[in-house]
Formats: sequence, C-alpha cells, structure tokens
Amino acid sequence: MNFPTQQQSDHQPAFGTRKTWVWWLTLLVLILVAPAACAQTPAASIMPFVGPVAPSGITPATVSSLTTGFAPFKLNLGVEGSQQPQDVDVAIKVLFTITLLTLAPSIILLMTCFTRIVIVLSFVRSALSLQGTPANQIIIGLSLFITYFIMAPVWEKIDENALQPYMAKTISSSQALDEAAKPIRAFMLKQARPKDVELFAAIAKLKPTAPENLPLKVVIPGFIISELRTAFQMGFLLFVPFILIDLVVATVLMSMGMMMMPPATISLPLKILLFVLVDGWELIVRSLVLSFGG
Repeated sequence: MNFPTQQQSDHQPAFGTRKTWVWWLTLLVLILVAPAACAQTPAASIMPFVGPVAPSGITPATVSSLTTGFAPFKLNLGVEGSQQPQDVDVAIKVLFTITLLTLAPSIILLMTCFTRIVIVLSFVRSALSLQGTPANQIIIGLSLFITYFIMAPVWEKIDENALQPYMAKTISSSQALDEAAKPIRAFMLKQARPKDVELFAAIAKLKPTAPENLPLKVVIPGFIISELRTAFQMGFLLFVPFILIDLVVATVLMSMGMMMMPPATISLPLKILLFVLVDGWELIVRSLVLSFGG
C-alpha cells in the first residue's frame, strides 16, 4: 500500500479550497443575473383590433343622443327649431331673466339710495384720515343693509302690487313690470331735484307731462345726479370739523417749534376721540335715514 507523501498531502487542501470558491462565485453570478432575466417582458404580440359591437336594439339615432349630452335635460336659448310661438316666448323670457340678473348690481346701485350712503361713508373714512379702516367690504355691507332698511316700504309695494298678483297669474308679465316701476319711479322723483329731471327731459325733447308719467330713461339719470350732489354736500359738512382739528394741531406744533413732527401724528388720535365722544356713527346713520324722509 502506497501512502501519500508529505508533498502530496500539502497540495490537496489547496485544490479543494479553489474548487469551493469556484462554486461560490458561480452561485453568486446566478443570483445576480436571475432578477434581470425575470424582469424582461416578452414582446407584445400583435393582435387584430376589434371595434366595439353595438348591442341589439340600439339605432344610430339612439347612439347620437347618448353621446351628445344628457337626454332628459335640454336647454335651448335660441329660436332656431322652434315649432310654436310659445317656444320663442320661453326663450326670450329666459334671455331676459339672465340679462336682468346680470344688471341687478347696477340696478341696486343706481335706482336706490345705495349711491348716497356709500359715498357718505367713504367720505367719513377719508375725513378721519384712515386709509383702510373700515375696510371696503364693511362699508359696502353696511350700505347694503341701510339701503334695505330705507327701501323696505318700496319693496313691500312692489311685492303687493306686482309680484304677488303675477305669481297668482292674475296679471301678465308686462303689467307686473309696469306695477313694479311705479313705486320705484315715485321714490326717485321724491328724492331727485326737479332741475335735474327737467334737464334730461329737455335733452330727450319730451312734451310737458305729469311727473308720474315720465319714462324711467329720464327719471333714473336725474335721480343719480341728485344723489351725487347730495352726497357731496354731506361729505363737505363732514370734513369741516376734522379740518379744524388739523389746523389747530398744525398751529400748536409750529408755535412749539416742532416743525419736523407730522401733524397727522397728533391729529389722528384727536379725530378718532372726537368721533367717538359725539357718537359719530349714530349721527351719520341717523342723518342718512332722515335725509330720505325716514
């Protein structure tokens, strides 16, 4: 029996170790390559396109109605395709209603007492030398509520003489508009100066007629000019006491040699103090309401 020599026994462990490392490297390569191979997707197969098949019982007209919109609801604002005069009348009424809603803010501003109120309140803020207090939203909101309070009798007459009979179908739409215009015309003629109304009547070359028979195209601009004039008169009266405070403060500062100090630094707190002591908001609101005969 031949026994391995010392030299052979020394080389055999090295060969076994090298073989083990080869197997480990092969296994590591397989682990790294396998996910990349799995991530690859097969090429998409070319499939023939098959169009949608309409169910039985559906005609092209039905498909057209389903694709063009919601069939149960249809709004047509034009007169094309109208078969009866009633259809044209409904379309005209819808257009008139949309136009009226668009012009509603202008109607509130120009045909009510809102113009005078918002101008006077803006003058109060300017007279107090306050730049953004109260804010525009507060001034407009207060003006709207005061307008609603002053115009309440007019709204009640319109509701009683025009809106309720029209909803009860006892009068036509044209008669309702005529009845609604009467209280508004009476209010504007009561507040407008005759001189301003006569100006537009002369421009329109109208014949002499009773005030209640004047058209609204003459009454409305005359009323607006009168409101602007009255609002500016009230604004001037509001500025007078605050201008006196500015003059007194400027004179005192000059006499004390404090020429570098702005007078507004001292006059602004004094204006606010005076306005609060005399209860300025109550006086202004009372004056505005009484100026309309309230």
